[in-house]
Amino acid sequence: MLPPEDIFANHNFVSQWLTHPIKRRLAKAYLNYLRRHGEVEVIGITGSVGKTTTTAILASILKRVGKTVCSAEGVDPVYNIPNTILKATPATKFLILEMSVEYIDEMDYYLWLAKPDLGIITNIAVTHTEYLKNKEGVAEEKGKIIKYLDKNATAILNMDDPVVQKLGNNTKAKIVYFGEKTDVSASNIKINNDMSTNFTLKINMNTKIVHMNALGKQFVNNALAAAAAADSLGVGIDDIIKGIELFERPRHRLTVIKSDTNGIIFDDTYNSNPRAASESLDTFTEIAGTRKKIAVIGDMLELGKFEEQAHRELGKKAGSVGLSYLIGVGSAARFIVEEASKRMGNKYCFLVSNFSEALQITKPLLGKDTALFVKGSRSIHLDKLVESLN
Repeated sequence: MLPPEDIFANHNFVSQWLTHPIKRRLAKAYLNYLRRHGEVEVIGITGSVGKTTTTAILASILKRVGKTVCSAEGVDPVYNIPNTILKATPATKFLILEMSVEYIDEMDYYLWLAKPDLGIITNIAVTHTEYLKNKEGVAEEKGKIIKYLDKNATAILNMDDPVVQKLGNNTKAKIVYFGEKTDVSASNIKINNDMSTNFTLKINMNTKIVHMNALGKQFVNNALAAAAAADSLGVGIDDIIKGIELFERPRHRLTVIKSDTNGIIFDDTYNSNPRAASESLDTFTEIAGTRKKIAVIGDMLELGKFEEQAHRELGKKAGSVGLSYLIGVGSAARFIVEEASKRMGNKYCFLVSNFSEALQITKPLLGKDTALFVKGSRSIHLDKLVESLN
């Protein structure tokens, strides 16, 4: 596999990773040393939605059976992966690396640096299409994580995602699927009054009830990916369940905040893309019930030619779920507002340019019987709106 300077010679991405050329080569050499002199298993995680949560759940499981080092949250992988490798020691048993990609051939760099022994693809959706062109481009780039696995390695794939399932044809590694009709599946999913989720986990012929401190089906899917990986690494079902139940959900991911004055606030402001926004809106609608529902939805970035279409589709959905008010934040959010207003009416839909303007409109609408949904790409800073209300 080519070193990064050859892969990215004509790409702006080069300016990022050349910032620390010595560190990345040191990290690569150090990982080779750990592999020769230790028993470290390298786990790479990619996908369009759920990478960070899957990383957190898997780390919670694996640390029960061996020393585990994993990627930090919210750090660009071009820096995060070398830094994470250098945190490992000869005693480290599991090294979990989140390998998110935005550019064509970016995955080549990460695989040059740290080729996994086990690769996970959570799902494939329309994300980062500004650079990866389309969903097929996303699949091709993210699919490299399993394409280049050795035959004695393992690929963990989402059987419920047709694109991911098809990627299984491009690897010589052993494939383990998770999903509805596989040996690692979930059933009887129930959201509890305390905003936790119960489900029945099946691993091979074993079934047990899991109580997870997270809200909604998307977190269950992340748990299945982690469970399939842990099972492949020889972890028993009891340790898997304990790890799922003890994992701490990353901040700003469908976090529910209850207030006597502002009702219930659903904070999902960590980031946004079409699939994640749609799934989160479904969960919000289910939980909000008969409360007056208000949504603040910001731009979804890096969608390229799909920007207008994706925002309009989200606007159509937002207009059909029984919202009392919708506030769109950002330039592309105008498409959300345009579509939603066709069903809701113009006087119930607003378009603003930033979170402070959204706050001015939102705050007077809130009360003890309201439910507020807040989601947008990270650079829209809707987390500041939530903090102002909390």
